[in-house]
Parts: sequence; structure tokens; C-alpha cells
Amino acid sequence: MKITFDFEKPLAELQQQIDKVAQIEDKNKLDMSATLAELEGKLEAAKKEIYGNLTGWQKVQISRHPERPYTLQYIELMCDDFIELHGDRTVGDDKAIVGGFGSINGESVMIIGHQKGRNTKERQYRNFGMANPEGYRKALRLMKLAEKFNKPVITLIDTPGAYPGLEAEERGQGEAIARNLLEMAVLKVPVICVIIGEGASGGALGIGIGDRVLMLDNSWYSVISPENCSTILWKTWENKERAAEVLKLTSTEMLKNKLIDGVVKEPLGGAHQDPVAMASILKKQLLKELKALNEKHIDELVAERIEKFCSMGVVVEE
Repeated sequence: MKITFDFEKPLAELQQQIDKVAQIEDKNKLDMSATLAELEGKLEAAKKEIYGNLTGWQKVQISRHPERPYTLQYIELMCDDFIELHGDRTVGDDKAIVGGFGSINGESVMIIGHQKGRNTKERQYRNFGMANPEGYRKALRLMKLAEKFNKPVITLIDTPGAYPGLEAEERGQGEAIARNLLEMAVLKVPVICVIIGEGASGGALGIGIGDRVLMLDNSWYSVISPENCSTILWKTWENKERAAEVLKLTSTEMLKNKLIDGVVKEPLGGAHQDPVAMASILKKQLLKELKALNEKHIDELVAERIEKFCSMGVVVEE
């Protein structure tokens, strides 16, 4: 069953009309091509109007679409080959973060990303994309391995946040994320980070320090989700749409505020409408960024990376 959001209902109604006319044409052997062409034109125009003027909350909804591509699907579509690596060598293998060596157009890279599930069983197995400390420690182990063999690191971010359970805190959730921030800032290989869906709080930032930080058009990146922000400020989830606007969490706002380096356009309607096309667009952008970063000396890259993040949030009074 296709999932339709409230703001997409006009599109669903037009599609139903198209399907009905097509059935009548087929059943009665009538020529309804003019009517179909008119309806399809209206549908295309409506899509451009709706998807070209999405609110912050509507983009949050699209970022959470259950059919949206996740890390392993991007890896499958972009990589010539991929070898997944497991475990943090301390506690275990966190299933919410996956990673390993892959090859993109013949260039070896380390790819690390959050992974969600498609059904109830997979979601539980992947812990809904919420990593425990061992997930971030696994990610760091793989980054250091990439550094050892002088291979670029690509991270794909899509999480509602780091796992907030008591056991995660007992095993050092805060320390694991903080350690990643420190180590990624000085990692001696090119690092590209891409928010492909949800980019919530420290759970996203834990693998989000890079020379290039990109966002897919319908992703979001913020210290807190709109629902939780609404709960804190107004004691109810009812103001989540308002919270999504004031948080400035969309890719457009993040680029405007110089908190990311670029926006990757998605197929009309979102990445889930055409995962193959989305993977092709992202692959092209990654290769372009890798080419530019590989031309720089590593000391220059590290210095620029540190300067970029240290300058964020700085206010200069005149």
C-alpha cells in the first residue's frame, strides 16, 4: 500500500482519476488519450507546485518515508563491490551502523552509515537506526583503518538520534560520540558526510565531521527533532510544524547559515520515488567532491576542517 502524506492528497486524487480513465479506455475500447494527456499535465504541474514549496515539517515527513533509500541500498547501487566489517573490538557489533571498504568507479573508500529497517523485524534488528556506543566505536575503528591505508571516508547519516537507553549511557554513549568528534576533526584522509534522511542531535554528529558536509534536498539536520522541541517549549507535540520552521533544519536553511557545504537535489517527490536515479546523482556528487579533496595536501585539509567547525556559531560584534 502506497503511503501518502496529507499534503500529497491532491496528487493521489489526480492519479486516481488517471487510473480510472485508463480503465474506462481499456474496457470500452475508447480513445481517451486527450483526457489522459490533460490529466497527466495537471498532475505534473501539481507535483512541481507542491514539491517546490515544501514546509520544514513536510520535508521532515519525506525524510522519514519508509521506502526512502537507506545506507545499504545506496552502497548496493553506487559501489562496484563492498566488504562489510563488523564489531568495535570491545563490546559487540552494533547493527544500527554499518560500514566497510567499497569501490566507487574503481576508487577504494571506507563507507560508514546508519541503517534502518523496512519491516518490524528489521527495525528491531537495526534498533530503528539508533546506535549504541559500540556503533560509534565501530565507526571510529573503521575510520582509523581507512586512515592507516590512506583511503577516503564517506559517511551516510540517517538517524532519529543516538540510542537513549540506560545501558547505552552506562557504556559511555556521550564519551563515544565526543571521541568521534575529536578524532574525525584531525583524521588524515578526506572525509565526506552526507545527511540522507534524518540528522538528529549527537547521533548524527557522531559521524558528521567532514571536509564536505552535504544534505539531500529532503533531509533535515538539527540538535533536536521538531516533536521533542515542541514538547519542551509548549508541553505538547501539537506545535511540531511550528518547531520545524523555527529550528531552520532544512537543507536550504542549513546552507544559508553556512552549516553545511552543499545540497544534493532529489528526484521530484523525494529519493523514494526513484532510488536508482537518486543513487546515481549522489554518486556523481561524491566523485566530484573526492576529486577536489584528493588534490589537496592532507595537512591543508585538516586545518581547513578544524577552521570550518570552529567558526560555526561565532558572533563578531562590530
